Formats: sequence, C-alpha cells, structure tokens
Amino acid sequence: MALISLKSLGVTMSAPLFSNLDLTIGTGDRLGIVAANGRGKSTLLKCLTGEMEPTSGDITRTRGLRVGFVEQAVPAALAEHGFQQVVADALPAEQAESEQWRVDVVLDSLDVPQPMRERPMRALSGGWQRLALIARVWVTDPDVLLLDEPTNHLDLAKIAQLETWLNALPREVPVVIASHDRAFLDATTNRTLFLRPEQSPVFSLPYSRARDALSEVDASTERKFQRDMKVAQQLRRQAAKLNNIGINSGSDLLTVKTKQLNQRAQRLEEVAAAAHREKSAGAIKLANRGTHAKVLITLDDVAVETPDGTLLFRTGKRHICQGDRVVLLGRNGVGKSRLISLIRNAIVESETAAQGVKVTPSTVLGYSDQALSGISGDDTPLAMLSRRFDVGEQRARSLLAGAGVGIDMQERRIGMLSGGQKARLMMLALRLANPNFYLLDEPTNHLDIDGQEALETELLAHQASCVLASHDRSFIRAIGNRFWLIEKRRLAEVDSPEDFFRSVAETGG
Repeated sequence: MALISLKSLGVTMSAPLFSNLDLTIGTGDRLGIVAANGRGKSTLLKCLTGEMEPTSGDITRTRGLRVGFVEQAVPAALAEHGFQQVVADALPAEQAESEQWRVDVVLDSLDVPQPMRERPMRALSGGWQRLALIARVWVTDPDVLLLDEPTNHLDLAKIAQLETWLNALPREVPVVIASHDRAFLDATTNRTLFLRPEQSPVFSLPYSRARDALSEVDASTERKFQRDMKVAQQLRRQAAKLNNIGINSGSDLLTVKTKQLNQRAQRLEEVAAAAHREKSAGAIKLANRGTHAKVLITLDDVAVETPDGTLLFRTGKRHICQGDRVVLLGRNGVGKSRLISLIRNAIVESETAAQGVKVTPSTVLGYSDQALSGISGDDTPLAMLSRRFDVGEQRARSLLAGAGVGIDMQERRIGMLSGGQKARLMMLALRLANPNFYLLDEPTNHLDIDGQEALETELLAHQASCVLASHDRSFIRAIGNRFWLIEKRRLAEVDSPEDFFRSVAETGG
C-alpha cells in the first residue's frame, strides 16, 4: 500500500536539484537515495516530511501519516540532556507518564548500556549521538522512517548493529535511507533511487545491483543518442546536396524535399537525449613521488599505549614495503588511530619517535586524520594553498576550482566549507605534498560515492604505499592488499577482512 506518492516533483535552488520525480513509498519498501554531495538527498527527505515545499509537483500522504525523520546533526538544544531523557522527551504529552516503558524497549532494542543512558549528549561519541537520534524518532512509533546519512560517525560494530536493527523492523513500516555507505545500502535496501536534475531512475534492487542496471541504461541511452545524431547529420548532408541541385536546376520539388529532410533532422535532434553526465563535486587526484627503498617503515615490537601509558597492544616485528596498502582492522578503542599517530610522529618528528619505529629517510608523508586537522578552519583555502606550496595565486585558484572549491569560497574561512569540500581540499593538499607514503584515518568520511571511488582509483593507479583505518567496508575491500587485525592486545596479519566483518556483524560490538 502506498503511504507517500510523488508526482512530477521538482526542487530548484540556483539550479534544478531534481525534477519530474514520480515515486511511491509503501509497505515493505527499503529505499536508498543516492546522489553526490549537495545534490538534493536531504532536500528530498525534508519534502517527504512536509518541512520543505517543492518547487513543482505534488506530494500525497495518507491521512494522519506519522513521518519520523532522523537528521544528520544533533540539535543544540539537546546537548545538555541525557541519552534517555532525549528519547523520553520525544513521547507525545499524553504518553509521557503512562508509557515510559516504550523508551526502555527502544533503548534495549539498540543495546544501549545502562551507564550510557544517563550521559549528556555532549559527552557521547558521534556514534552514540546518532543512535540517540534514531531512538528519539523510533519511540514516537512512526509510520515511515527517514534516515539522513545514518552511518556517519558509526564504527563497524554500530553499523552492523544498525543493519540488524533496521532489518528486524516491521515490514509495514517503510524506511528511506539517504547514504554514501555502499555496503550499508546493499545490506539494508531493496530499492534504489538515483537522484538527478532531469530524470531520476528508480530500480527495485539494492545499491550495487541497481548501479549495474543504471550503467546499462545510461550506456543504452548514449548509444541511441549517438545513432540519432549520426542519422540527423546524414539527413542534413543529404538536404544540403539537394538544396544545391535545386538552386542550380530551379526545381521547387527539390526545395520542398530539402525542407522536409531538415525538419526530420531537427525533430531527431530535439528529442535525442544524451546519457546523464554527473557534474563533478570536485576532482580527487593524488601523487606518488616514488622511492628506491623497498622497506619504508619497520616496526620492531612497538608498544602502542593510551596517553596515560596503558598498553593497548604490541605490533611484533612488521615491515611496511613499497606498494603495500595496509588496512588496520579492529573494534573501536583497540588502538588503530594510536598506531597511525605513532608512525606519523616517527616520520615528522624523528628525534621523538617511539622506540622500535624505524623510518627509511626517503619516506615523504601524506597524512589525513578523521577531523581533517591538517586544514585550519580559520584559514582560507587560497591562503592555505599559497602559503604551503610553491604555486602562484592563479595556479592556486585553478587547483581549488578543480577540487570543487569555487571562486566564491576560496577567500572565505575553511570552516564555512561543506564536509565534502573540506575532504576534497585535504586531498588536494595531499597531492601537492607529493608523498610516497600515505597515512589515512577514515579518509572516506564526508566523501560521496563518486569521491570514494575516485580516491580508490587514485590510490590504485599510483600504486600508493599506505596504512589506513576505515569503517567503509567497500573501500577496505577495494584498496587493501594487506590486513592487520588488532585484538586481544596483539596485532596479527590476516589474509582477508571478511572474517572480521562477520564477527562484528554476529556480535554487534
């Protein structure tokens, strides 16, 4: 049964985000919405809730429909409230006293530990904040659940937990998910909408299979377009020849025939549709200056510790060689980011390097962490690039524009950029550093699917040596050629990440 119907829906800001969108959302639907950063996913979700009016078209909702919408950001007003209180406050006034049990049921379904329930939102990790927002919406018993980037800030265990929870929801409650997490979409959706400015295709398939089907449709559309254009050119050439003959012979019949051929060509050109070309949110390009050294980093049973000196694990004897793409696997808190920091410090501040970390002198680092701390929010993109790298202003402006930071944003504070723009700016800085070794901590955070795939392509094309930590299973599978698993206070090399992914999914934490 259709609960929400869209007819010829469109939203235009400075340019069309989407248009002519026909869509029904009903019982059993698990719909994934896919689009590049800033191309209308959140806008469409707000239209579905009624929070935003479309530019054109109509939305029909069944009478009395309750739509639950989980946004990306935590409202500032909730920062001081405890986890459980945030959820309880969402109950309607008539249920607030008599149905507090609903709060416990929802928190239990999300496996929220008792001590966590009393902590204020500001003291929670991004992952727990996300689960609090989901619980806050679900406790209201919505008829439709909308999720905007639900895996942001979640580690693999919580992503697996969220997948399990979503797949256990009653099928009569449709779920709409806007996400850049390819593996998550594959695990939780059965329909996929590719949001586009002109026509937005919908497939009754999860993401990866829908992406393959979309590629076939686009390829077929492009072949037909090329055929139509070729026929139109042939008709115009024939018309030109007949026109010349008609002028020379004074034949009215040839003049009429010439006009008919040109009209046929014009009709073909008017209705011919080229395949969709996704407008880039900004290019991602990397570099690899190379090195003659075979071994770049040696770890000689290094002790990885917390800031207060508590041992997390020991590395054993390990070598990171040219061409290695080492993925660090392990649950949250085991020390992946600490190991990345140790290696970074050994390269950047060799005199204070941790004991047992040996760096080949020719190693040149490219480093990016989760918070993108390599770019200051108070700086401007143009000033940062000009100061750090030997490029003139014109070259700096051209590079920034190519990376998706337009002229209008180049002299504004970096803090005003979107997450996707900041990530692409960071990748540009890495490229200009021209490293031969990359340390990447959650590099796909803030990147849309096109950006993730571009980063994968660049790392593989340049045969970049790197150590990375990521919660993006698709990215890990595409990039890694070595896998180091950290568990039970030790680091072990494993052949594949799949057993680890399975164990996380089975235990959920």
